Amino acid sequence: MRAVVVLLSVAAGAGSAALQLLTGLPPTQHEPRINLLAADLDSDVSTTTGTGGPTASSGPLLIPTPSRSARDEARQLEMAEQVRKDRIAREEAERQRRAREAAEEKARHRVVAPVQGTITSNYGPRWGTTHYGLDIANVIGTPIVAPMRGVVLDAGPASGFGLWVRIQHEDGTITVYGHINSYAVSVGQEVEAGEVIAEVGNKGYSTGPHLHFEVWDPAGLKVDPLAWLQERGANVG
Repeated sequence: MRAVVVLLSVAAGAGSAALQLLTGLPPTQHEPRINLLAADLDSDVSTTTGTGGPTASSGPLLIPTPSRSARDEARQLEMAEQVRKDRIAREEAERQRRAREAAEEKARHRVVAPVQGTITSNYGPRWGTTHYGLDIANVIGTPIVAPMRGVVLDAGPASGFGLWVRIQHEDGTITVYGHINSYAVSVGQEVEAGEVIAEVGNKGYSTGPHLHFEVWDPAGLKVDPLAWLQERGANVG
Protein backbone atom coordinates (compact mmCIF):
# COMPACT_ATOMS: atom_id res chain seq x y z
CA MET A 1 0.00 0.00 0.00
CA ARG A 2 2.84 2.40 0.77
CA ALA A 3 4.23 1.81 -2.73
CA VAL A 4 0.91 2.86 -4.27
CA VAL A 5 0.79 5.96 -2.11
CA VAL A 6 4.36 6.87 -3.04
CA LEU A 7 3.58 6.48 -6.74
CA LEU A 8 0.48 8.57 -6.32
CA SER A 9 2.47 11.16 -4.47
CA VAL A 10 5.04 11.29 -7.25
CA ALA A 11 2.31 11.48 -9.82
CA ALA A 12 0.62 14.16 -7.82
CA GLY A 13 3.82 16.14 -7.72
CA ALA A 14 4.25 15.92 -11.45
CA GLY A 15 0.64 16.84 -12.02
CA SER A 16 0.98 19.80 -9.69
CA ALA A 17 3.93 21.12 -11.67
CA ALA A 18 2.07 20.74 -14.94
CA LEU A 19 -1.01 22.40 -13.53
CA GLN A 20 1.08 25.28 -12.30
CA LEU A 21 2.42 25.86 -15.82
CA LEU A 22 -1.11 25.88 -17.24
CA THR A 23 -2.85 27.94 -14.61
CA GLY A 24 -0.07 29.99 -13.22
CA LEU A 25 -1.36 29.21 -9.71
CA PRO A 26 0.98 28.25 -6.81
CA PRO A 27 1.33 24.50 -6.24
CA THR A 28 -0.20 24.60 -2.75
CA GLN A 29 -3.63 25.40 -4.15
CA HIS A 30 -3.70 22.07 -6.04
CA GLU A 31 -2.15 19.81 -3.40
CA PRO A 32 -5.33 19.25 -1.35
CA ARG A 33 -7.09 17.83 -4.42
CA ILE A 34 -4.22 15.52 -5.26
CA ASN A 35 -3.87 14.34 -1.66
CA LEU A 36 -7.58 13.67 -1.50
CA LEU A 37 -7.41 11.48 -4.57
CA ALA A 38 -4.54 9.54 -3.08
CA ALA A 39 -6.40 9.08 0.18
CA ASP A 40 -9.50 7.82 -1.65
CA LEU A 41 -7.46 5.36 -3.65
CA ASP A 42 -5.74 4.09 -0.52
CA SER A 43 -9.10 3.60 1.13
CA ASP A 44 -10.39 1.56 -1.82
CA VAL A 45 -7.34 -0.69 -1.91
CA SER A 46 -7.49 -1.26 1.83
CA THR A 47 -11.14 -2.22 1.59
CA THR A 48 -10.76 -4.73 -1.22
CA THR A 49 -7.45 -6.37 -0.32
CA GLY A 50 -7.38 -6.30 3.44
CA THR A 51 -6.41 -9.15 5.71
CA GLY A 52 -8.83 -12.10 5.46
CA GLY A 53 -10.09 -11.11 2.02
CA PRO A 54 -11.48 -13.49 -0.56
CA THR A 55 -8.06 -14.90 -1.55
CA ALA A 56 -7.53 -16.27 1.98
CA SER A 57 -10.01 -19.14 1.44
CA SER A 58 -9.18 -19.90 -2.17
CA GLY A 59 -6.05 -22.08 -1.39
CA PRO A 60 -5.88 -25.97 -1.44
CA LEU A 61 -7.81 -27.92 1.23
CA LEU A 62 -5.39 -29.38 3.80
CA ILE A 63 -6.31 -32.79 5.36
CA PRO A 64 -5.05 -33.11 8.93
CA THR A 65 -2.69 -36.09 9.51
CA PRO A 66 -1.89 -37.83 12.82
CA SER A 67 0.86 -36.17 14.71
CA ARG A 68 4.07 -38.05 15.41
CA SER A 69 3.04 -38.45 19.03
CA ALA A 70 -0.23 -40.14 17.97
CA ARG A 71 1.62 -42.60 15.73
CA ASP A 72 4.10 -43.35 18.50
CA GLU A 73 1.26 -43.97 20.94
CA ALA A 74 -0.42 -46.37 18.50
CA ARG A 75 2.84 -48.23 18.03
CA GLN A 76 3.32 -48.50 21.80
CA LEU A 77 -0.19 -49.91 22.16
CA GLU A 78 0.58 -52.56 19.52
CA MET A 79 3.80 -53.50 21.28
CA ALA A 80 2.01 -53.72 24.64
CA GLU A 81 -0.63 -56.00 23.11
CA GLN A 82 2.05 -58.25 21.63
CA VAL A 83 3.80 -58.44 25.00
CA ARG A 84 0.49 -59.44 26.59
CA LYS A 85 -0.09 -62.19 24.00
CA ASP A 86 3.45 -63.51 24.45
CA ARG A 87 2.98 -63.62 28.22
CA ILE A 88 -0.28 -65.56 27.88
CA ALA A 89 1.40 -68.02 25.49
CA ARG A 90 4.27 -68.57 27.92
CA GLU A 91 1.89 -69.10 30.82
CA GLU A 92 -0.13 -71.64 28.80
CA ALA A 93 3.02 -73.50 27.77
CA GLU A 94 4.13 -73.60 31.41
CA ARG A 95 0.71 -74.86 32.51
CA GLN A 96 0.83 -77.65 29.94
CA ARG A 97 4.37 -78.58 30.96
CA ARG A 98 3.36 -78.86 34.61
CA ALA A 99 0.30 -80.91 33.68
CA ARG A 100 2.48 -83.34 31.70
CA GLU A 101 4.93 -83.65 34.57
CA ALA A 102 2.10 -84.26 37.03
CA ALA A 103 0.63 -86.94 34.76
CA GLU A 104 4.03 -88.59 34.37
CA GLU A 105 4.62 -88.50 38.11
CA LYS A 106 1.22 -90.03 38.73
CA ALA A 107 1.88 -92.74 36.15
CA ARG A 108 5.28 -93.41 37.69
CA HIS A 109 3.74 -94.19 41.08
CA ARG A 110 0.54 -95.75 39.81
CA VAL A 111 -0.02 -99.28 41.06
CA VAL A 112 -2.57 -101.75 39.69
CA ALA A 113 -3.40 -105.34 40.52
CA PRO A 114 -1.43 -107.77 38.33
CA VAL A 115 -4.55 -109.81 37.57
CA GLN A 116 -8.16 -110.11 38.62
CA GLY A 117 -9.50 -113.39 39.95
CA THR A 118 -10.06 -115.40 43.10
CA ILE A 119 -7.48 -115.50 45.87
CA THR A 120 -6.82 -119.16 46.64
CA SER A 121 -3.81 -118.83 48.94
CA ASN A 122 -2.39 -115.90 50.88
CA TYR A 123 1.11 -115.01 52.02
CA GLY A 124 2.19 -116.82 55.20
CA PRO A 125 2.53 -120.29 56.77
CA ARG A 126 1.21 -123.19 54.70
CA TRP A 127 1.68 -126.95 55.16
CA GLY A 128 4.52 -126.54 57.60
CA THR A 129 6.39 -124.03 55.49
CA THR A 130 6.02 -120.41 54.39
CA HIS A 131 4.16 -119.42 51.29
CA TYR A 132 5.84 -116.22 50.12
CA GLY A 133 3.37 -115.32 47.41
CA LEU A 134 -0.24 -114.55 46.67
CA ASP A 135 -2.10 -117.08 44.51
CA ILE A 136 -4.83 -115.61 42.28
CA ALA A 137 -6.85 -118.16 40.29
CA ASN A 138 -8.31 -117.49 36.84
CA VAL A 139 -8.64 -119.26 33.52
CA ILE A 140 -5.59 -120.00 31.42
CA GLY A 141 -4.81 -117.12 29.09
CA THR A 142 -6.09 -114.36 31.37
CA PRO A 143 -3.83 -111.30 30.89
CA ILE A 144 -1.29 -110.50 33.60
CA VAL A 145 -0.08 -106.88 33.78
CA ALA A 146 2.81 -105.04 35.41
CA PRO A 147 1.60 -103.42 38.64
CA MET A 148 3.80 -100.36 38.06
CA ARG A 149 6.60 -99.03 35.88
CA GLY A 150 9.78 -101.09 35.78
CA VAL A 151 12.38 -103.06 33.81
CA VAL A 152 12.18 -106.79 33.05
CA LEU A 153 14.92 -108.78 34.82
CA ASP A 154 13.88 -112.29 33.76
CA ALA A 155 11.41 -113.81 31.32
CA GLY A 156 11.55 -117.56 30.69
CA PRO A 157 11.92 -120.96 32.41
CA ALA A 158 12.25 -121.12 36.19
CA SER A 159 12.53 -124.07 38.60
CA GLY A 160 9.21 -124.87 40.28
CA PHE A 161 7.37 -122.13 38.36
CA GLY A 162 7.65 -123.63 34.89
CA LEU A 163 7.83 -120.11 33.41
CA TRP A 164 8.21 -116.82 35.21
CA VAL A 165 8.75 -113.06 34.78
CA ARG A 166 10.59 -110.79 37.20
CA ILE A 167 10.40 -107.00 37.08
CA GLN A 168 12.45 -104.47 39.02
CA HIS A 169 10.62 -101.21 39.69
CA GLU A 170 11.98 -97.69 40.08
CA ASP A 171 11.99 -97.81 43.88
CA GLY A 172 14.02 -101.02 43.87
CA THR A 173 11.09 -103.34 44.53
CA ILE A 174 11.02 -106.60 42.54
CA THR A 175 7.82 -108.40 41.59
CA VAL A 176 7.60 -112.07 40.54
CA TYR A 177 5.00 -113.82 38.33
CA GLY A 178 5.06 -117.64 38.39
CA HIS A 179 3.26 -120.59 36.74
CA ILE A 180 2.48 -118.40 33.72
CA ASN A 181 1.30 -119.92 30.46
CA SER A 182 3.35 -117.53 28.27
CA TYR A 183 5.13 -114.18 28.49
CA ALA A 184 5.03 -111.09 26.26
CA VAL A 185 8.18 -109.27 27.38
CA SER A 186 11.94 -109.68 27.14
CA VAL A 187 14.86 -109.04 29.47
CA GLY A 188 15.74 -105.34 29.66
CA GLN A 189 12.40 -104.19 28.37
CA GLU A 190 10.78 -101.21 30.09
CA VAL A 191 7.14 -101.65 31.04
CA GLU A 192 4.44 -99.34 32.32
CA ALA A 193 1.77 -99.92 34.93
CA GLY A 194 -1.05 -101.90 33.36
CA GLU A 195 1.02 -103.21 30.45
CA VAL A 196 0.42 -106.87 29.60
CA ILE A 197 3.47 -108.99 30.41
CA ALA A 198 2.15 -112.57 30.52
CA GLU A 199 -0.87 -114.91 30.73
CA VAL A 200 -2.24 -116.99 33.58
CA GLY A 201 -1.09 -120.61 33.29
CA ASN A 202 -0.67 -123.91 35.10
CA LYS A 203 2.96 -124.73 34.52
CA GLY A 204 5.48 -126.03 37.05
CA TYR A 205 4.42 -127.31 40.43
CA SER A 206 0.82 -126.13 40.24
CA THR A 207 -2.54 -127.54 41.27
CA GLY A 208 -4.61 -125.41 38.87
CA PRO A 209 -4.52 -122.32 36.66
CA HIS A 210 -3.44 -119.34 38.73
CA LEU A 211 -0.83 -116.59 39.11
CA HIS A 212 1.72 -116.92 41.88
CA PHE A 213 2.62 -113.27 42.68
CA GLU A 214 5.52 -112.25 44.94
CA VAL A 215 6.90 -108.88 46.09
CA TRP A 216 10.50 -108.40 47.21
CA ASP A 217 11.28 -105.10 48.89
CA PRO A 218 14.44 -103.10 47.97
CA ALA A 219 16.36 -104.96 50.69
CA GLY A 220 15.41 -108.31 49.12
CA LEU A 221 12.87 -109.33 51.78
CA LYS A 222 9.73 -111.07 50.54
CA VAL A 223 6.74 -109.11 51.85
CA ASP A 224 2.98 -109.75 51.85
CA PRO A 225 1.85 -109.02 48.27
CA LEU A 226 -1.80 -108.40 49.21
CA ALA A 227 -0.88 -105.84 51.87
CA TRP A 228 1.59 -104.22 49.46
CA LEU A 229 -1.11 -103.83 46.81
CA GLN A 230 -3.74 -102.53 49.23
CA GLU A 231 -1.36 -99.94 50.69
CA ARG A 232 -1.02 -98.52 47.17
CA GLY A 233 -4.72 -98.53 46.37
CA ALA A 234 -4.79 -101.66 44.22
CA ASN A 235 -7.38 -104.33 44.94
CA VAL A 236 -7.62 -107.93 43.77
CA GLY A 237 -10.92 -109.68 43.07
